[in-house]
Amino acid sequence: MKTIRFAVVGLGAMGLAHAKTLLSGIVEEAELTAVVSRNETHIAQLRACPGGEAVRAFDSIAQLAESGVCDAVLIATPHRLHVAQTLEAFDAGLAVLLEKPTGVYTAEVRALNEAADRCGLAFGAMFNQRTNPLYRRMHDLVASGELGQIRRTSLIITDWFRAQSYYDSGAWRATWKQDGGGVLLNQAPHNLDLWQWICGMPSRVHAFCGLGRWHDIEVEDDVTAYVEYANGATGTFVACTGEAPGTNRFEISMDGGQLVCEQGHLTLSRTSVPVGSFLREYPGGYGKPDVSVQEIAPQEENPMHAGVIRAFARHMLYGEPMIADGREGLASLMLANAMLLSSFTGETIALPMDEANDARYAQMLADRAANSRKRAFRPIEMDLGKSF
Repeated sequence: MKTIRFAVVGLGAMGLAHAKTLLSGIVEEAELTAVVSRNETHIAQLRACPGGEAVRAFDSIAQLAESGVCDAVLIATPHRLHVAQTLEAFDAGLAVLLEKPTGVYTAEVRALNEAADRCGLAFGAMFNQRTNPLYRRMHDLVASGELGQIRRTSLIITDWFRAQSYYDSGAWRATWKQDGGGVLLNQAPHNLDLWQWICGMPSRVHAFCGLGRWHDIEVEDDVTAYVEYANGATGTFVACTGEAPGTNRFEISMDGGQLVCEQGHLTLSRTSVPVGSFLREYPGGYGKPDVSVQEIAPQEENPMHAGVIRAFARHMLYGEPMIADGREGLASLMLANAMLLSSFTGETIALPMDEANDARYAQMLADRAANSRKRAFRPIEMDLGKSF
């Protein structure tokens, strides 16, 4: 069977997890041939895994490219490095599967997407939540139009809990200078991506972001946002890393019913007639449409990260669709940037962000990065089972 030879760039918590996935053989279309890392401890951990002893290690993408031992790179480095390393890989003729976020501000990601268009190489984003069969079913139901127009959306994701030790585990974490943001850039890109992938992009947003509200960090760890859509629908988004046990609930109200995905369960409530028609025509005052309720069970396993890697490899081998094209990373990043810009300025921000707001946000981020404080670094053994 043909395989795509992968190199993982960055052997932090996620990079090691991806490398181990590739070594496990679960993705038959892909193999791990190399890593780019200077962390000898993590390289040793990888080489201790079955099959890991044959993996070559390089100090840079340039050295990797010269070796000719891979066809694609999976980049899992700190956020500020994503754009530059992707461009370097493209220049070297390597396809790129990029961890979220694809960058830290919209202007640089627009430029990255243009580079991807020019080079013609495969470019994917690690939006593994899109492999969840329940979210895929939500996407299909909304896209089909059978439940009518969206009237309201609500996404609450407050079970991304992180202890202070998580932030202290890397000097780059939770800093404007190296991380580029907090929960909106680190954890919630997955949820922002799902929100816009399923419901579409809103037309404007107003947000309130708490900077270091619950942790000793300088970036946002608590976010509440209100959005409006072009059809008049409204929505709310709440994310936090300082609440426990937290809530994970995605609710979409439409003219023909409601979808609620919460804690791994998807419920579809269908109204007997469209809500808009009933409220205009019902003569009895207090009545409601009859409702049928159905719990939708997943029809297949959720392959998570392995599913994204497999689809990316099959795209390169056979031209099949990816889970998420890398260019789609701009949408979730734009939502994050617009929320922070709104919080910084107190303004409601129009979407898509225009060139002026792109530049305003980039400058505000640069100003904060210039004054970013140096953080303590206390390495810990990450519990990867609780990290995503």
